[in-house]
Parts: sequence; structure tokens; C-alpha cells
Amino acid sequence: MELSQRKLEILRRVVEEYVATGQPVGSKVLVERPGGLEVSSSTVRSELFELEAIGLLTHPHTSAGRVPTESGYRVYTEKLVGGIDGRPGPFPLDLTAMRNELEEALRQTTDALSETTHLLALVSAPAFEATAVRHVEVLQLQSHVVIVVVITASGAVSKRVFELEDGVDSGLVDWARAYLAETIIGKRASVAVVRRAFDDPGLSLRERRFLETLRPVFADVVATATELYIGGAAGLVGDATGAELEACQRLLEVLERRAAVLGLLHDALDPGRPVVRVGPELEGEELHGTSYVGATYGLPNRSLGAVGLLGPLRMDYEKAIRSVRAAAFELSRLAEDVYGPS
Repeated sequence: MELSQRKLEILRRVVEEYVATGQPVGSKVLVERPGGLEVSSSTVRSELFELEAIGLLTHPHTSAGRVPTESGYRVYTEKLVGGIDGRPGPFPLDLTAMRNELEEALRQTTDALSETTHLLALVSAPAFEATAVRHVEVLQLQSHVVIVVVITASGAVSKRVFELEDGVDSGLVDWARAYLAETIIGKRASVAVVRRAFDDPGLSLRERRFLETLRPVFADVVATATELYIGGAAGLVGDATGAELEACQRLLEVLERRAAVLGLLHDALDPGRPVVRVGPELEGEELHGTSYVGATYGLPNRSLGAVGLLGPLRMDYEKAIRSVRAAAFELSRLAEDVYGPS
């Protein structure tokens, strides 16, 4: 959908005004505020009507003012991310003295992010810190029942029993055992390792579907093996009301599932730029009504971990994006000191 510059500007102002006040935004506010639009109220009303007609704005109850829809937030953030480039601004924490205190640096980064944005902050530790997988077993108990056991070098054991609607061929079970032994054993239990193994484009559709059935046990292993730092949970619901409060409460429930949170942190992240996921773009109904802003950090040729912010749809996206970029930049500088060439 191509929008005129005027429509994009009006959408931007509606989003930012609504984020700031929590009140529906009318044409009068857009025209009369300092630095307002240099067009008439009738022109603004017409543009607001068209933005509502294409699903980017809506008006609650009988109010004449508009509020952004999930699609409106999505268009706004896409333009915002595209317009923020160059070296990130300063981050409110000096990590230069923490070369030998990586754990403390990650914890303080999480706290600083949550304090700066008043959102839920998430930081995953480098995959280098994760334990390696020592053994993988895939066994067929019955024609339609398979058990998977994964043991890490630290001695942790994860197992799950999977009941398939249709019977599974024993040859496919043997293949999965050998394939996972080759691709997983001896490697760190990280999101990247699991993704490479399960999303290999060389897999047949039959192989991919069977592996996808088994994937949850490996997500459990990664969640157990990877350090995850969370900040701001206590204050997440402080200013939320109505639907926002319900969304934040559902979000707190998600935090109890480490595998889901780690998957959210690392999914679809572009090492070169932050990403924003709005509402239904996040997997799981419990995450609808929330938004995620994330970025990876690491070495020039390898991502080591991720930084993210979760909160209600009505968040200060520009501040969130800039904060995540700044935190990821500082953690990358620290990672180069710790893991880079000496």
C-alpha cells in the first residue's frame, strides 16, 4: 500500500499524539498543536476518513477522534525503522569496565532498558555461554508414539513423548535419530543451532514435518541452557488500563515459558537493523495486543544474543527502537572485547 506523504505525516502525528496522551486524536488537535499541519481542518478530516477506510485508524465508541489500529502501528513502525540509521545514540550505562563481568553487564543492560522505556526488557546471553548437547535419542514406542530424549554436557535431561495422529514409519524415526546426532550433538544448545538443523532447505517435506513435531523438546533444551535476563516485569502494568492491562497481564504469563520468550527474542531478527512486531505478527494469542522491538548484538560476522522490549501497542516506538539499537551497539562493543581477537 502506497500512502501519500501527507497521509504518512498525519498517521505519524496520530500515533505519536495517542501514545503521549492515550486519548483519541481529532483533526482540531492535529491542526492547532505547535508545528501543526499547514492544511485546513476539513482536509485533515478527509485524510483521517481515508486512513480509517483503509484500516490504519479507527474511532472508539462515538468519539470523533481516531486511534491507530494494529495495521496503523505496523505502517508507522516500518517507516520509523527505515528512517533511523547511522550510529546509535548514547546508552545510559557504561559497559567498558565490565570486560570480566559479562553476566553483570547483561543484567545491568536489562535494568537500564526497562528503566529508560518503562517496558519489559529482555536480553539473552551469548550462545558461547550455552552448554553443549551430548546425546539425542529418538525412539518409537508404538506405531504412533515417539519419545525424544536430549542430554546436555552439564547433565541436564529433557524428554517428551509425542503422539502422532497417523502412524510414523520406523525408517523415518531412524533417519531423525541419525540426522539430529549429526547436526545437534557436540554443538551449543542455542536458538541458531536448532534453527539451522530444523530449517535446512535440503530437507524433504516429509522430513521437515516430522522434525517440526519433535521441535518443542529442543526448544526446552535451549531455554534451559541459555541465560535469559528480564527486567521491568513489576512495573509493566503500572500505567496500563482496559485492554492494555489485559494484554500486559497475558504477557506476564508468557514470561513463565522461557522457550517462548527465547524464540520471540531470536525469531526473524536481522543482524543489520532492529525489528518491530505488532500484535498478530507475534505468535500466540496471548501476545496479541502487544508489540515487540528487538535487535541482535555480537561480533561483526556473528550474532551472539538479542536485546528486546515488549509492551502494549500504545508504546513510544521511536524511543524503544533507539534504546534497543543503543543497547545492542554497546553489548556488541563489549562482545568484541571479550570474544574478539586479542
